[in-house]
Amino acid sequence: MSEKGFTQKRRLLSAADLTIEDVERILNTASAMKEVSTRDVKKIPPLRGKTIINCFLEPSTRTKTSFEIAGKRLSADVINISATGSSLSKGETIKDMARNLSAMKPDLVVVRSQYSGIPLRISEWIDCAVVNAGDGRHEHPTQSLLDLFTIREKKGPLDNLNISIIGDILNSRVARSNIILMKLLGANITLCGPATLLPVCDISCDNNRPAGLVVDRVTNSLKEAVTGADVVMMLRIQTERLNEKKFPNLREYSKLYGLSPETLKLAAKDPLVLHPGPINRGVEISPEVADGPWCVMLDQVTNGVAVRMAVLYLLLGGGSASNA
Repeated sequence: MSEKGFTQKRRLLSAADLTIEDVERILNTASAMKEVSTRDVKKIPPLRGKTIINCFLEPSTRTKTSFEIAGKRLSADVINISATGSSLSKGETIKDMARNLSAMKPDLVVVRSQYSGIPLRISEWIDCAVVNAGDGRHEHPTQSLLDLFTIREKKGPLDNLNISIIGDILNSRVARSNIILMKLLGANITLCGPATLLPVCDISCDNNRPAGLVVDRVTNSLKEAVTGADVVMMLRIQTERLNEKKFPNLREYSKLYGLSPETLKLAAKDPLVLHPGPINRGVEISPEVADGPWCVMLDQVTNGVAVRMAVLYLLLGGGSASNA
């Protein structure tokens, strides 16, 4: 493993923190961790005596619960903090809150925020491991890892798989982390959405571009994006991050960019449909697709616990996958 790997840095703030060796180590450890969730007693002792604080400053159901279950299945003591129930609601700054939490000597803090960059700043203020559980429009690295785990479980290695990410790319932290890691593992990435929801200033098809996210194709045509795709990842319209109207209405968006069984017939044989949730049922994805045999959304949720167990285990001093 690289000497600059994420366990040495004691943080996972961005998908860019990970090397190929890091990703393989996390996914292999997650495979071992997944078996724990099938037992009658779903708990193992490797993090006994460790304290994890889940600092969720933005509403969350799946990610917050997934991290809490992951920590508890590893026997860690897990403390949950929300913005509304903390001193932030009394006017305390995030920096003061972070320094006070650090003074209580936790071993790891999981941070979720509506603002990009908050997990990075908190990691500069406290003296323990930090995991980014989603920050603004920036990144969501553990969601990307569970997406990779799910695809690898169903399709095998990602090398040369055709993966299309469709929808609100502009506001999607999931898309950013996935583009980084999927390209790292050799997948071919197509982005699709209305021109107003594609961040053209950050994304390029030019491998020689020194900065930004590199993909293989960008299109405004849903049919073009789905044709030949092995994996179709649909993204939620994030109305909470849209401060101006980017398309006429949800009905028109659904007509042009909603995934239906008919459109999915253009994909490669046995396609996978992923969605990070929560879904706008009938908007970006039809009920027939969401509930159909192609869709692996619930597998993503199940695998999320295993992947987060692996990340927590490795960051807090766990050994190799064979020791998990």
